[in-house]
Amino acid sequence: MCFVEVALASGDRTRRASPAAIGSGTLMAVAPGKGIIVHRYADGRVRGYVALNKSEEWMRSVGSGDPSAGLGRVVGEFDGWSPLLTAFVTESDAEPWLRPIHALPVGISWERMPGVTLVGDAALLMSPFAGEGANLALYDGADLAGELVGQSDVEAALTAYEARLFPRGGDAAGRSARNLERFFGPEAPRSVVALFDRS
Repeated sequence: MCFVEVALASGDRTRRASPAAIGSGTLMAVAPGKGIIVHRYADGRVRGYVALNKSEEWMRSVGSGDPSAGLGRVVGEFDGWSPLLTAFVTESDAEPWLRPIHALPVGISWERMPGVTLVGDAALLMSPFAGEGANLALYDGADLAGELVGQSDVEAALTAYEARLFPRGGDAAGRSARNLERFFGPEAPRSVVALFDRS
């Protein structure tokens, strides 16, 4: 899965029908393996992402060379979609910025290696669909610092930290993987509607 960042300039374009469809929040149009997700900032700017389940080779071919040709290839993946949605790509003022999504397997752990541990994405890389990556990294750092300050035995501190790291990170990674599947898996968009209907 990769995200391609798209952006519309402020001014006349933000008064067109496509940005108006966002309202004051976020617009999400998803289908199996693809989606257009756009939001409006408080200052009126419109930015968003196109999500596509494509190979890294395909991504590199879109990201190199002529930006308008790259956006043309991206919008070609949304043939048959409403022009209100594809306008976010065709009228984008941003050069295609590819952001591949990488994730470690849910439930990953490792054996203790003396004197070494990991925090944040280095420890438990996941997609952004749990919305907790940065928070977890900060929490990991604080948790590890607390252990190191509170114990004179570094190995005991690292062992205690990792005993909490794996369950905490595994829970968030599981939610992230489930949400990625909900938004872009074979049941999308029905799975997204079901998610919000439960709220």
